[in-house]
Amino acid sequence: MQASPITVPSGLIDMLRTARSVTVLTGAGISAESGIPTFRDSQTGLWAQYDPHQLATPEAFAHNPKLVMDWYRWRRELVERAAPNPGHYALAQIEQRVDRFTLITQNVDGLHTQAGSRRVVELHGNIHRLRCSSARCAYTVDHWPDEETPHCPQCGALLRPDVVWFGEMIPPGALQAALNASRNCQVFLSIGTSGVVEPAASLPYEALRAGASVIEINPQPTPLSIFAKYYFSQPAGQVLPEITRAVWDEV
Repeated sequence: MQASPITVPSGLIDMLRTARSVTVLTGAGISAESGIPTFRDSQTGLWAQYDPHQLATPEAFAHNPKLVMDWYRWRRELVERAAPNPGHYALAQIEQRVDRFTLITQNVDGLHTQAGSRRVVELHGNIHRLRCSSARCAYTVDHWPDEETPHCPQCGALLRPDVVWFGEMIPPGALQAALNASRNCQVFLSIGTSGVVEPAASLPYEALRAGASVIEINPQPTPLSIFAKYYFSQPAGQVLPEITRAVWDEV
């Protein structure tokens, strides 16, 4: 099926061309374009019998750490087979064009960094990292050891994926960085997110209250859509490259 043509409004071109500060929020939709199934759609094969809500919790890890680690190892393998798509690369290009740029992501796959983005706030952590499960230990490691249930070399507690589980709080530093970026931008892009999972869902409204213009890119309308100055229903991998070309390549 041929992709629908994308028209970038002149008002949007002018807005981005003159913007000194841009904040972006991305959700599962942009990763889905790289072939990474959404959290709830990834339960296939052996894992189809499990509810993600019963695996991605501190209680599940305490009860059966091997099961949880096996599941996350499988999910990590899915991520490692994926590659950034044109949407990821376009955001990295926008970062190079704007004085103040912050990319806030709900995704844990690290694809934004792989595509070249540098000012990234990972609200929900990163599946490539492990951290100590003890609240008293700050140890983290950027690779997964071969052991099925690895232990922290500093304190001996179990290592766990460095992601935010159900029932856990967003790391305060990441949340504050996201709030600051949302409240201090001229343009806010909401990309591939349903707009219902808090606290990320509140970020575009923080930007709106501070006077920013909001651009939404999502195949389905969300509660944010009626407040967005510009809304695109096409995939981010189609829209973002067209926006970057229209704004900066046609000067």
